[in-house]
Amino acid sequence: MSVPVTMRQIAERAEVSIGTVSHVINGTAKVREKLRIRVVEAIRNLGYQPSQLARGLRRNQTSMLGMIIPDVTNPFFPAVVRGVEDVAYKRSFRVILCNTDNDPHKETSYFNELRSYRPAGLLVIPAAESHIAVQLRSLATSGPPVVCIDRRPTGWDGDVVVVANDAGSYAATRYLLRMGHRNLAVITGPLHLANAVERLKGFRRALDEARVSIEPEYIQEARFDRTSGYHAALRLLRMLPRPTAIFACNDLMALGVLLAARELNVSCPEELSIVGFDNLDFTEFTAPALTTVHQSGYQLGATAARLLVERIDGLKERPKKLVLPIELKIRHSSSPPVARAAANGRGKRYSPSTSVR
Repeated sequence: MSVPVTMRQIAERAEVSIGTVSHVINGTAKVREKLRIRVVEAIRNLGYQPSQLARGLRRNQTSMLGMIIPDVTNPFFPAVVRGVEDVAYKRSFRVILCNTDNDPHKETSYFNELRSYRPAGLLVIPAAESHIAVQLRSLATSGPPVVCIDRRPTGWDGDVVVVANDAGSYAATRYLLRMGHRNLAVITGPLHLANAVERLKGFRRALDEARVSIEPEYIQEARFDRTSGYHAALRLLRMLPRPTAIFACNDLMALGVLLAARELNVSCPEELSIVGFDNLDFTEFTAPALTTVHQSGYQLGATAARLLVERIDGLKERPKKLVLPIELKIRHSSSPPVARAAANGRGKRYSPSTSVR
């Protein structure tokens, strides 16, 4: 195990004072070029690695960005992290990642620990049952800047970067309505999360405009994961009348709907159309390929990181809410409904161009 190199050793090798070495390493004062070159050569020859934590304690800020995410197993969130990391790396920041498993107590613990490391800034995707807005507000007057991503915590009025959730679910629902679906259902995320509320709002807005009403039980709340989507779909597919289309408010829940339909021998899209939200990589390879609302996790992360770096650099404008666009990706899991004729058992399809008013 190698012994850490000290500033004293560098000063002795370069034949300068410890103060000169400190100024070269930390950039705290101008040093004559001849002396600076000697210090740099001594650092290289001795293999000196500065302690980022020690430098942070002196400056009251490190070059680290803390990031808290709710579920590292959800393939949407690693894309967000990658966007953050790419922007951070180019600006010489390093990212510390904490996964809360959607546990608010774990989230609070990570938040407090990250603060103790004196990060330059924090990026937070709140947990499903998050209470982090209280801690975030404590940083408003003193502390590193914070940007929330994907979900705005209740009570948080600081910077946030989201996608057009309402518009995305509205587009998905309108698409199903225009194909002729009347018996629609939706599986929402946890309705204390802002993005889940907005996606349900877009779904309802499309129904209201089309003057289509559904019973309350056709709105099922789940947890933005495959298992809860599967169980919600089982409940929906056992109802009478059975929905001809289900809009799942994220792709993991849509995958659960596909599994439930397969288990109950409900063919997709002939008997059941399914639409998701996220456009995760696997959606092109399900059977059938999943129609879904595209949102770019990478762009969410990159945009949030750029905003955070601006705050670190001294941006003093009022808190921003940045909303990124969405796009409906039409694939093979959705089609016009089949109307079964009671008299002869034969069916007919509604035309995809059927207008709904």
